[in-house]
Amino acid sequence: MKLRIVVTLKPGVLDPQGKAIEHALAGLGFGGVAGVRAGRIFELDVADDTSDAAVDEMCRKLLANTVIENYRVERQP
Repeated sequence: MKLRIVVTLKPGVLDPQGKAIEHALAGLGFGGVAGVRAGRIFELDVADDTSDAAVDEMCRKLLANTVIENYRVERQP
């Protein structure tokens, strides 16, 4: 089974990488871009019998810092 884990910063957490991307886009002439937030995507190929609890544990223990980040799991076709 293929999974996509999307990790993003929680609202209110400063995002210096997103701000740098926002400034770079403006510097390249792309106006009207504001509020850029950067995140990460992990694509996993796991055994079909992998439980939701095991996937959640992977996210909490390694893939996301749950103090400052949210994550969501998307099952891929």
